[in-house]
Amino acid sequence: MGAIHYYEKERVFKLDTPHTSYLIGIVDEEKFLGHIYYGAKITDYDVRALMRTGEAPFVPSQNNRDRSSFLDAFPMEYPGHGVGDYRESAISVSDKNGNTAVQPLYREHKIYAGKPGLPGLPATFGSEEECETLEIVLADEVLDLTVTLYYTAFYDVDVITRSVRVTNHAKEPVYLTKVFSTALDLDAEDYRMLTLHGSWARERQIEYRQIGYGKQSVGSCRGESSHQEHPFVALVSANAGQEQGRVYGFHFVYSGNFLAQVEKNQFDSLRVVLGIHPQDFKWELKQGETFTAPEVVLTYSDAGLGRMTRTLHDLYRKHLIRSPYKDRERPVLINNWEATYFDFDTEKLLAIAREAKKSGIEMLVMDDGWFGHRNDDNTSLGDWQVNEQKITGGLKRLVDQVNEIGLKFGIWFEPEMISPDSELYRTHPDWAIALPGRMPCRSRNQYVLDLSRKEVRDYAYECVASILRSANIAYVKWDMNRQLTDLGSGVLPVEKQGELLHRYVLGVYELQERLITEFPQLLLENCSGGGARFDPGMLYYSPQIWCSDDTDAIERLKIQEGTALLYPLSAIGAHVSDCPNHTVGRVTPFETRGNVALAGTFGYELDVTKLPEEDRAKIPGQVALYHKYHALIRSGDYYRIASYSQNDSFDCYEVVAKDQSEALITFVQVLGRPNVHSRRIRIPGLDEKKKYRVETTGEVYCGDTLLHAGLNVPAMWGDFQSALIHLSEVPDEQ
Repeated sequence: MGAIHYYEKERVFKLDTPHTSYLIGIVDEEKFLGHIYYGAKITDYDVRALMRTGEAPFVPSQNNRDRSSFLDAFPMEYPGHGVGDYRESAISVSDKNGNTAVQPLYREHKIYAGKPGLPGLPATFGSEEECETLEIVLADEVLDLTVTLYYTAFYDVDVITRSVRVTNHAKEPVYLTKVFSTALDLDAEDYRMLTLHGSWARERQIEYRQIGYGKQSVGSCRGESSHQEHPFVALVSANAGQEQGRVYGFHFVYSGNFLAQVEKNQFDSLRVVLGIHPQDFKWELKQGETFTAPEVVLTYSDAGLGRMTRTLHDLYRKHLIRSPYKDRERPVLINNWEATYFDFDTEKLLAIAREAKKSGIEMLVMDDGWFGHRNDDNTSLGDWQVNEQKITGGLKRLVDQVNEIGLKFGIWFEPEMISPDSELYRTHPDWAIALPGRMPCRSRNQYVLDLSRKEVRDYAYECVASILRSANIAYVKWDMNRQLTDLGSGVLPVEKQGELLHRYVLGVYELQERLITEFPQLLLENCSGGGARFDPGMLYYSPQIWCSDDTDAIERLKIQEGTALLYPLSAIGAHVSDCPNHTVGRVTPFETRGNVALAGTFGYELDVTKLPEEDRAKIPGQVALYHKYHALIRSGDYYRIASYSQNDSFDCYEVVAKDQSEALITFVQVLGRPNVHSRRIRIPGLDEKKKYRVETTGEVYCGDTLLHAGLNVPAMWGDFQSALIHLSEVPDEQ
């Protein structure tokens, strides 16, 4: 039985996932497309009354004198612009007359197995056995414009994805000034708005806010998804927690400007929209041309945030990440950035490699400073030739020597940028994004390459690819250390300047697609000044993303909590770094730094040759823990038990194997407390009928006991202490 059905008599579409239903209806003679229901799975399909068309002001065929009142209240599935609906539209245009109105109405549809890709864009994927897709074609006959809505319902996860394609059939061009990827109208009820905010070194902090009348939003106009906001919004019922309450989650599979907005109107209904930010966006669409908007992931949970989290984790692991590393252990790496910054040479790197090998580390990553005359962060971006004053004898010689020691080799690039002090800029100053006649805006003393230009993309790609072809390089860290300003391209005509931001993102996607196609076994890690481009779009190209430049274990508790709310732990770049921490100056125990980094890809960001012997001696044990638990952490179900961001005292989270045979609990005491007993935590996610052994104590408990009665975590002496608690299933005969 398929996931999607059309009931012709009732003119109703019904999309089902394992636990949710989504219903759409065609209304009136004009064929308005209305949203009926999205929520927990239901049996009935004829629930058209939920659209309230039998109430005043009624549909236009019955009461056209109040057409505006109808349009301003009807739950539009994809609302048009400028024709009577005063709420936020999903699409707007500028036509040959300078008018902005557009009203897409139902024309036709089709339903088929599987899921089509989106040309030039990242998107979830699924076979004909895994999902089903609905295409609904809407048309504006005045503009001769079609808007095709794509819905895919997955059989194995509670997710419906949405995307949009707009095609111009008229002889005259039309300019798209807004194309959101989704819109959803719901009754307001008691929802709060959940978003993730931040800045450099404190990305993805969880925030709840009350939803008032009018519009409330988050967004980015920085050319990337950004440190400051995240392309995600959720509606969360007032009573919602980790395992109870209603949650609607919306996540944008895109890496550029976005707007996520919730609007509450006079009739106490909510309209959620999400898509490319309309600011600085204007796309020329000539006759026969199609614009494809990126995809939005929708999920509904009636079992709290935890189910939303686990649904998204499963979706991204099964249907978004493509790398062969998604089901493979990542090598434990050591990155030389915080170890040396720009002050290194071949011998220093080899010394780090030799000492790292003794401790069980498996890869050396050479970060910034190996090219041009890059001895600080003011020069040479764009000049991707090896500095042989540092790397004596060339890159291949260094890589071969590291391989002989027994380590793999990785390297850092920032291919999207150009330094004013570079041979590339002196030769091609026009390759930088800039505004004629204005003082260029530098950030980190660098400009951004105009990746809307093919010759620039080809140059950037060849810089990276030629280095990878020259030596045995297993890993690339792809960085982007500034956001976009001065939005001008020297080659785009006047009428296409509003396309620059989106074309830039498409250029990044093209470069990374080319890279992983030519080097399919490459482990690619995306980065943007830390976590400024940690989004589902980048996850399509790289199985992991550097989470934040802040590697302090305590700061990371909040950062990784917000990140893990949406992303599987296997995607979260996390390293053990030196103390005092280079960002905040905090000193934390080496064990805690290791335990926190285990909830991620795991590696080191320090000079192992200068590490105190007491700490260095602990690395082999931490590496062994990584290998012991990696499969569980990579593929298990994530549960949030307690949150330091809420209690200011301790943090606790858990990963449970899919077959419930084992679980790993991480407990971090942020602040010590005087004169207290042990803390009691209840352990979710276990099989209540199974028995489990606590590895550290040998005690055996039934799953229902651990869930309902809980487990005591002994009091710890000192701040920033931590413990790992491993539970394993005890066979019945024992």
